Amino acid sequence: MTTLRIPQTALADGSPFPLIGFGTSSLRGVEGANAITGALQAGYRLVDTAAQYGNEAAVGDAIRRSGVDVDEVLVTTKIAGGDQGRDAARAGFKESLRRLGLPRTHLLLIHWPNPSRGLALDTWRTLIDLKSEGLTAHIGVSNFRPEQLQELFDATGVWPEVNQIQLSPALPRQASLAFHREHGIVTEGWGPLGGRDGLGAQFALQSVARKHDVDPTQISLRWAVDQGVTVIPKSANPQRQITNASLDGIALDDEDRAKLASLDLGEDAAWDSREHEEW
Repeated sequence: MTTLRIPQTALADGSPFPLIGFGTSSLRGVEGANAITGALQAGYRLVDTAAQYGNEAAVGDAIRRSGVDVDEVLVTTKIAGGDQGRDAARAGFKESLRRLGLPRTHLLLIHWPNPSRGLALDTWRTLIDLKSEGLTAHIGVSNFRPEQLQELFDATGVWPEVNQIQLSPALPRQASLAFHREHGIVTEGWGPLGGRDGLGAQFALQSVARKHDVDPTQISLRWAVDQGVTVIPKSANPQRQITNASLDGIALDDEDRAKLASLDLGEDAAWDSREHEEW
């Protein structure tokens, strides 16, 4: 096994939380399980999955085959849109635990607000109950806007501990980051290496990478980690897995940050959870 030096942040209660985790959104079946096993053996400890990804069984199998103590693996899963609601969320989560082969998770999120259903608040109340019952250590949400987070708190007095949002140098999401900091919410960025925006090929990013003699992906990840954002890059390539988590020695300066700021596509380029829904 390789020992990566994974930096950490802290959740609102002081619990340590890795700043670099492993995304699994398209890693399924035997090949997916092999990739996840390799990531765990390389030193990753935060693993992100979801009922909607259809790979919770592969994640559970990877954990068991990795040789890593199951108590050291911080598994995140998410309530799918079709499982929202007071009772349905509990039933959906129990199925996630069955597929994972685990008695509990480290972090449980609501995957999308899905406002047309009007069930996010009921689902949040169920997550609060599941945490109090010890079935998950921490609770949060994914893809919630500040006003949607505020609605949860106003009704329950409980802030999500994590909000996982689309975030990269092309989508810096500064308003959400500021709101999260104000209320003790850890920001977790999905898509930290970009996507359809072609982030990796942008001249500004390539320029900063050449200056530091590193891969452009490492610049994107360092940029996020420097802001206290947890990132969850995904790769089935063993060397890429190590590269993504090897950020020591990369020190971005003001000139670098100014170049990366030029990549900002604006808030409207991010998926809008007032309209985009996933079931």
